[in-house]
Amino acid sequence: MSLEIHDLSVRYGTFQALDGVSLGVRSGELLGVIGPNGSGKSSLARAIAGMQAHSGRITLGATAARVGYMPQDISGRAALTVLEVVLLGRLRRLGLSVTPEHLAAVEAVLSELDLNHLAHRNLSDLSGGQRQLVFLAQALASDPTILLLDEPTSALDIRHQLEVLSIIARLTRERSLASIVILHDLNAAARYCDRIAALDRGRLAAVGAPGAVLTPALLGRVFGVEAIVATDPSGAVMVSPVRALARHCPGETPQNGGNGEPSARCSAV
Repeated sequence: MSLEIHDLSVRYGTFQALDGVSLGVRSGELLGVIGPNGSGKSSLARAIAGMQAHSGRITLGATAARVGYMPQDISGRAALTVLEVVLLGRLRRLGLSVTPEHLAAVEAVLSELDLNHLAHRNLSDLSGGQRQLVFLAQALASDPTILLLDEPTSALDIRHQLEVLSIIARLTRERSLASIVILHDLNAAARYCDRIAALDRGRLAAVGAPGAVLTPALLGRVFGVEAIVATDPSGAVMVSPVRALARHCPGETPQNGGNGEPSARCSAV
């Protein structure tokens, strides 16, 4: 299973959230998507999941493609138990006949994420981090061929961040998934992702191996920070931010753009 995105654009009124993005994700590959706030990361995930109007072409690789999608918004909704929420990922809607096979698949996912003890708790009673794990379990319970995760570790403590990303990377390989994970943690993206795609103001700024994308030049241009980039003893890329740089428009340096403050045409959204 593979995922191909060709010239993808998303517009909200007059605001261009994505502008001509083309990407490919291979079977068994975990692609990390990074970028500043408002760069189009969530719009990309929603478009692939079929939840956002767009132009361009998204090819899922086969008619039997199943997309497991975990959105960024994981606030508690209806008074459902954890088991019911994860079953929704398997059945698409409650009320259908639940077979022993369905329950076994859900229980396996709950066990994988160490959520068995929460199975009969109401979702609304859980912490943000626990709800995040439940919605990840829901995405995995759908038995996806394509996995889309929008900031799946943002509410987790550091230990659970490492555990969850390790599980995602392992399942991507074992199940030959085409997986996309949106992350703000650049070091986590470098450690767990096979490749990284950087978005900047709705455009694809770079895509490639972590070491090829996470360079001081790109971090300065896209994120507006001075950073030191090194490797740890295992060979993983490490990013250490040093300071924020003066903000300016693409192609405009503080010297030729006045005082370095952003103009109205390039202010962040």
